[in-house]
Amino acid sequence: MAPSRGPQPLARTLHATLANHRGPVHVARYAKGTAKYVLTGGQDRTVRLWNPALGTEIKVFASHGYEVLSITVAHDNSKFASSGGDRSVFLWDVTTGVTIKRFSGHMGRVNAVEFNQDASVLASGSYDATVRLWDLRSQSHSPIQILEEAKDAVQTLHVGPTQIIAGSVDGHARTYDLRMGQLRADYIGHPVTAVVPTADHTTYLATTLDSTVRLMDSSTGKLLQAFKGHSVQNYRCRACFGHAEASVVCGDEAGAVWAWDLLDGQAMQPSPPPRVHEKVITWTEHHPTDPGEMITASADGTVKVWRHPPK
Repeated sequence: MAPSRGPQPLARTLHATLANHRGPVHVARYAKGTAKYVLTGGQDRTVRLWNPALGTEIKVFASHGYEVLSITVAHDNSKFASSGGDRSVFLWDVTTGVTIKRFSGHMGRVNAVEFNQDASVLASGSYDATVRLWDLRSQSHSPIQILEEAKDAVQTLHVGPTQIIAGSVDGHARTYDLRMGQLRADYIGHPVTAVVPTADHTTYLATTLDSTVRLMDSSTGKLLQAFKGHSVQNYRCRACFGHAEASVVCGDEAGAVWAWDLLDGQAMQPSPPPRVHEKVITWTEHHPTDPGEMITASADGTVKVWRHPPK
C-alpha cells in the first residue's frame, strides 16, 4: 500500500477517565520520553500522578494552599515543578512526594512554570507580568534574572535550548534570545494563553482568546497559518501539535476537541467534533512518543485518555 498523505486521524476513542480531582483541572502533563505517566493539577490544590494505561492514581502531592495552574516535568522524570495561586513555585521529588525547594517573589498567581533542557534552570511566569528565572543548582532562593517587558499577565512559557517564549494577556508573544541577549516581540493582538514550538524551534503555535490558533514563524514573527472553528474567548485553553507535528489539536469552551491539518489549516473530520467534556477543555497534550494517545483536561473535573480503537 502507498503511504497515506497528510496527518493521521486524531485518537478519539476514550481509554480511561481520571476523575479524582475535585473541581476544575487546569493542567495535565505527560512524563518525558516513553514513560507512561501523567501529572495533573487542579482547583483542589493537588497535583496527582496517574498511570493512564490503567486509569489509576499512584500518588497525591498536596502542599499547595491555592489552585494549581501549571506543571513542568524534568527531562529524567525524577522531579517536577508546579505553580498556581500561592504566588510561589514548588519543586518536587517524584519518588518521595516532598517539596525540595520553594521559590517566592512573584506578586500574583504564577500561571506558568517550565524547566530548561537539563532542569538546571526553572522559569516562572506570573499575573504580575514578570518572568523569573531560578537557578536550581544554587543555594540561593533569589531569581537569577527577572524579565519585565510584558505589560499584562504572563500566561504561558516555553524554555528552549537558547530562548524563552513568553505569551501575555497584552497580546504579545515575546522571544528572549538568551545567547544573543535580544528580544523580539510578536504582536498577535489578542491575549496569548499558550505557546508551543515545533521540535526544531522554527515555528510555534500561539493559542489566543479570539477563537484562533496561529502558526507563527519563530525567526520573523510572520503568521504562517490560522486554525479556526472552535470557540475559545474566556478561558486559557492549550493547543498542541498532533503526532509528527502534522496536525494541530485544541479543546474548546464547548467541551469539543478540534484537529486541523497543519499545512492547509483545514479542520479534520469530524467537523464539528462531538462534545467529549461537560465543560471547557483547559489543556490538550499529545503523548511525546506514542502516535496514538493524547490527554485532555477539563473544568468538569476530569482528565481523559484518548487512544485509537484496537485493531
